Amino acid sequence: MARMFSPRTLVTVLRAGNAAARLRATRDGQAAVRLHVGAAGLGTGVLDAVRDGPATTADLARRLGVAREDLLEAFLRVLSVADLVREEDARWSLAPAGRAVVSDDLVRASYEAFAGFHTGVYRELDGLLAGAPGRRDVVEQGAVIARVSAAFEPFVDDVLREAVAEASPRRVLDAGCGAGLQLATMLAAAPGAEGVGIDLDEAAAALARRTLDDRGLGVRGRVLRADVRDLAVGTAGTFDLALLANVVYYVPAEERPALLAGIAALLAPGGTLLVVTTIATPHLFSRHFDLLLRAQEGDMSLPDVDSLSAALRAAGLLPREPRRIAPGAPLIALEATRLR
Repeated sequence: MARMFSPRTLVTVLRAGNAAARLRATRDGQAAVRLHVGAAGLGTGVLDAVRDGPATTADLARRLGVAREDLLEAFLRVLSVADLVREEDARWSLAPAGRAVVSDDLVRASYEAFAGFHTGVYRELDGLLAGAPGRRDVVEQGAVIARVSAAFEPFVDDVLREAVAEASPRRVLDAGCGAGLQLATMLAAAPGAEGVGIDLDEAAAALARRTLDDRGLGVRGRVLRADVRDLAVGTAGTFDLALLANVVYYVPAEERPALLAGIAALLAPGGTLLVVTTIATPHLFSRHFDLLLRAQEGDMSLPDVDSLSAALRAAGLLPREPRRIAPGAPLIALEATRLR
């Protein structure tokens, strides 16, 4: 195609307004479109339908029960220029990038999360600022949140194995154990140890029990549906190593000292509490995540390192220097030891 603009026109365009800001807005807009294209490909079922084998637009319309075949055709062409599908002989199939989206659950969950509640908070921010009821993403999107969080599991597991190697624990505790993956990691790293997982959610507790059973760890580990603050040493015993991973920011700031004190009371003298959490830092994702938490029902927010360390000291624990454990993410591990 022949060039349709002159160098003088290009100079005029670049000199009009803030050229750098305009280019950035264009790039951001295109990235947003690409994000939503991928999410729509999953949400409509189109990418999964294409995965079933090369198909014409009419074939896909029948598979999906689509009424507007012309609109489906237009969407497929969008997916094509986004390199998610490709067309050959009027038949659609997945491109390599599209196959990664449907086959890698972390990629799939990322599209669902970032095109959904992560950006939805900004679409509703005007109403939230005016006093609208808080969002329920933490309650309603728990499964997606857990799937996205799987990206950090290897980093958390590394820290856990180090902590187990240092503490040589006979008993371990996972407070807020979720699916039980970290509890299983601790028990696997300490073959002679017993473990207890605690979670307020019965479905999560049931899943944690299945995780332990599936890995042959059910004999050494048990899972309770309870609030760790309600446990007493007489019923739960004491622990040499306790984990509190990705829980602190769901607890109101004024309740965190009681939570940490409750866990500290369950530690044996010299026992260690390992806190893994995203923290408040002056970086985009940290500030965004803090906003997302504050927009929820309840009183949620990211902790900062200083207030978290102070709360640990108030609970009778001696905190060490925090460590960043994942590249490019404000995720830290903070160990604290019970002295008495």
